[in-house]
Amino acid sequence: CMPGVAFIPALLVSWSSAAFIISYVIAVLAGHVEPLVPYISDTGTKPPESGVFGFMINISALLAVITMCIRYLLIEKQNESTHFIRSSCNMLSLCIGLVGCVGMGIVATFQELSVPSVHDIGALVAFGSGVVYITLQSIISYKSCPKWNTYLMCHIRMAISVISCIAFIPMIVFASEVSMTKIDWTPGEKDYTYHFMSAICEWTVAFGFIFFFLTFIRDFQ
Repeated sequence: CMPGVAFIPALLVSWSSAAFIISYVIAVLAGHVEPLVPYISDTGTKPPESGVFGFMINISALLAVITMCIRYLLIEKQNESTHFIRSSCNMLSLCIGLVGCVGMGIVATFQELSVPSVHDIGALVAFGSGVVYITLQSIISYKSCPKWNTYLMCHIRMAISVISCIAFIPMIVFASEVSMTKIDWTPGEKDYTYHFMSAICEWTVAFGFIFFFLTFIRDFQ
């Protein structure tokens, strides 16, 4: 990897964070969602925030593809001298990550209220593949110790992976209990508790991905 390639995961982290925050702010100011923990997709359903959300998330998906491919090549290069992992495992991790990026593209393209079934499938693919990807990357990091990673960094990555995995399961369970597709939730109405708990877990998983990619910056230097 060339010196300075660390700007790619840094850009991914900053751009994705901005995508979530800007869409949220616009949606709240426009009165389209309640400020208290909406779904991430709720903040990108109605115009004008839908255009911002779709554009920025598609760019995030592209940056994630580039980051994952560089990570794959980096591990392959390291593996030439130390042979700490099978190349097939590295390739499997990359493929799962790329599937998650496709899911991100689906989420960004098909709005929640317009094509809910396709949107939900995309979200499930994005979050499910993402959780598996960061877990595999955490295991690979441990395999590369102490030559290519510190144990502290490995512990941090695994902690993020565990938290994301734990949050992913109730996210799906609570979301499955929500009987209606809507974005203008108010406390006290039917299924609000399920929506609220699922949304908290969704934000936890999403920012788990962001913090995980943040740990790649040092490696990419």
